[in-house]
Amino acid sequence: MSQMEKKKNFFIEHKTFTIFGILAILLILTAVFAPVVTGGVSPTEGDLMKAIQPPGPEHIFGTDRLGRDIFTRVIYGARVSLTATFSTVALIFAVGTLLGILAGYFGGAVDAVIMRIADMLIAFPGLVLALAVAGIMGASIRNAVIAIALVSWTKYARLARSLVLKIRNRDFVAAAVVTGSRTPYMLLRYMLPNVLPTLIITAATDIGGMMLELAALSFLGFGAKAPAAEWGLMLNEGRTYMESAPWLMVFPGLAIFITVVIFNMLGDSLRDILDPRNEEGGA
Repeated sequence: MSQMEKKKNFFIEHKTFTIFGILAILLILTAVFAPVVTGGVSPTEGDLMKAIQPPGPEHIFGTDRLGRDIFTRVIYGARVSLTATFSTVALIFAVGTLLGILAGYFGGAVDAVIMRIADMLIAFPGLVLALAVAGIMGASIRNAVIAIALVSWTKYARLARSLVLKIRNRDFVAAAVVTGSRTPYMLLRYMLPNVLPTLIITAATDIGGMMLELAALSFLGFGAKAPAAEWGLMLNEGRTYMESAPWLMVFPGLAIFITVVIFNMLGDSLRDILDPRNEEGGA
């Protein structure tokens, strides 16, 4: 069987992954090419003469209180929301994986310090602690990313540590140590490859949750600041007009809902493909 046929069979066999993978790519391309999709309309410039107009031929999603086109702001909001979400997931993945591997491999005082810090952070509700950190640092999308990352790395660290502990005392690891392998080589050659598949699955399934947390911080005033086009901030701006102009909240809310569903389904299908337990079950 040729390589092309194998790839074709893979996508046919994993239809859910294929469908939601295509939708995720389309979503990302929409964000990247936002100026093309919106016809060059600026998401921050408005016309007060067209304020609070309902959806119609000229503005298919309507306009907000400053006369800004909601469709344009939703499309540009994908840029901010997706960039912030991917940055958050990448940051907690890197920090959590590194600390978890170090704790599991070295043990002793290193393990105790890292795990006690993780335990202290887990003792507080994640979003509440993120609100406190974001409040101290000041409202901005960058600070919101840092705040969520500071309270969310613990899951990855604990998971990476548990996976490292399973293989740290294996014979092949002991043989590598005896033959003179240095610590950096041991971490990169044996520890990291064994934890990556599970942590990648975890990161993929966390994208939707991280997006909701970032939107929540912006909605509460601890994330993106006006006049930025960000979905959580748009919900905050539209809540005053919830009864008189519901489209101000409906369309940003739908954008969040659709994006979260796409990435949650993509993460679930990726877990079904990569989870080694599924392979064992099918063997």
